[in-house]
Amino acid sequence: MTLLIIGSTGTLGRQVVRKALDEGFQVKCFVRNFKKAAFLKEWGAELIYGDLKVPETIPMTLYGVTAIIDASAFRSGDLHLMSTIEVTSKKILIQSAKIAKVKRFIFFSVLNAQNYPEISMMYSKNQIEHELRVSGIDYTIFAFWGFFQGLIQQYAVPILDQKSVWITQENQAIPYIDTQDVAKITIRSLSINKTINMKFLLTGNTSWTSSEIIALCEKLSGQKSKISRVPLTVLRFLQIFTKMFQWSWSISERLAFTNVLIDKQVPETLSCNLYETFRININELNSLENYFQEYFFSILKKDERA
Repeated sequence: MTLLIIGSTGTLGRQVVRKALDEGFQVKCFVRNFKKAAFLKEWGAELIYGDLKVPETIPMTLYGVTAIIDASAFRSGDLHLMSTIEVTSKKILIQSAKIAKVKRFIFFSVLNAQNYPEISMMYSKNQIEHELRVSGIDYTIFAFWGFFQGLIQQYAVPILDQKSVWITQENQAIPYIDTQDVAKITIRSLSINKTINMKFLLTGNTSWTSSEIIALCEKLSGQKSKISRVPLTVLRFLQIFTKMFQWSWSISERLAFTNVLIDKQVPETLSCNLYETFRININELNSLENYFQEYFFSILKKDERA
């Protein structure tokens, strides 16, 4: 089976590439910058030129491809360009995949995207989910809130640098998950018929509040954090204000997404059905404690040598 992976240089995409290669799949990476993606070639993947900003490049990348895994995520202050990439180009990708008789399309979305059409990223994800459902292509959709990897810059780095950690006054628990676990589940889904034309929620086995993550970082780093709390009302005002100006649209989008993260619609744990479908033992999933422990150990060990 030959896989074409979109977004292969990203946080999630590179983990999917690595896992696919480890499992013996032939992997093609859809890239526009060969220099930036050189490490993927060293791993054993084939680099194929393609640019979602240039839809004409899409069809030729699908030759000989059995399945597409779209792990891309485009972020820009230009909402028109974002719409072109995340909706128009990906619709062309799906249509081209159907013509090329691609047998499977795996797409990564965001939990509850359908509930937030006012947020460009959520709207785009929901549009592509719909496009896949009516395309006639066998698909699998995975949705989640966030990755362990994104918490490093948000919490660990500021604490180590003795800078402020900015959090809201709301303290919603979020079920973050490790990208390596997402990659494992994704590749496993290719051999499980029950995952065809289904959507699954991918969450870690434990939900964490900001305060709990900070306490964990303090414990593992041995350093006290500097916490700055921002009222939710202030975030909402800033989100509305920044949306008034084109130069601050990207800021507005981030603030809007922050509001989503503290909404009360987040599921707490991975469903039993998903464990059974993917034949996953709960102990297979990495824990946030282990992830941060490995990170702080490597950082503090480097500091000792310096």
